[in-house]
Amino acid sequence: MNKVGHDTQSQHDGLGHRTVKQNRAAIYTACVMLVLAATWPPFALADAQTYEYADDARQIGPANIPTSKPIATFHRNARYHSSVTNLELEQAVIRAAQQPHVQPALLLAVIKAESSFNPMVISKAGAVGLMQLVPETAIRHGVRHLYDTNENISGGAKHLRYLLNRFHGNTRLALAAYNVGEHTVDRYGKIPPYKETQEYVKKVLVYYRSYKKDGWVIPVVSAAPSMHAGRPY
Repeated sequence: MNKVGHDTQSQHDGLGHRTVKQNRAAIYTACVMLVLAATWPPFALADAQTYEYADDARQIGPANIPTSKPIATFHRNARYHSSVTNLELEQAVIRAAQQPHVQPALLLAVIKAESSFNPMVISKAGAVGLMQLVPETAIRHGVRHLYDTNENISGGAKHLRYLLNRFHGNTRLALAAYNVGEHTVDRYGKIPPYKETQEYVKKVLVYYRSYKKDGWVIPVVSAAPSMHAGRPY
């Protein structure tokens, strides 16, 4: 009887310790987000806009984007993938978003569309990991370990920033280039007429809106738009 009581008490203690650790991890992530929100330097982006979609005439409208297939939205208390913990992935996204000034919500949206948060996935074209980096892109952005969560997301964030700059802040063109290649987008001067790419852009923007609603937005200071600027992102 004493042994049973002792074992039961040990189990309760173990559960209590695990609960405390999980609570501490959640509090830590929340604190990191608050610190970033307070210290994020001003720069001329417009990620905080409530608009997600622009038609071909560049008229911006609400993100009620028609697609041929229903797109689910996701909430940050959901499990991302069994191969990576929520805390590991969220901290990697927060770190990767800082230096190139890319909204965490956009990174999460691209990761969801590219790999569904599976860090081990490899495409038929040889793209690897969470943000599906091909070796050439990885080398360009200094990624040495494609399966490493932090390196892969950091490389993807740098590549997104490169594409956003290249297409003058036009998120839709940057996303299309992430999917099909920048030179293909250059050739058409718009989102290429490929169903896969068009669906990809729509899907990422829906995910982006969902993650922004969940609070994955770093406040930014608006500035006067450039005469070459595309739609806000």
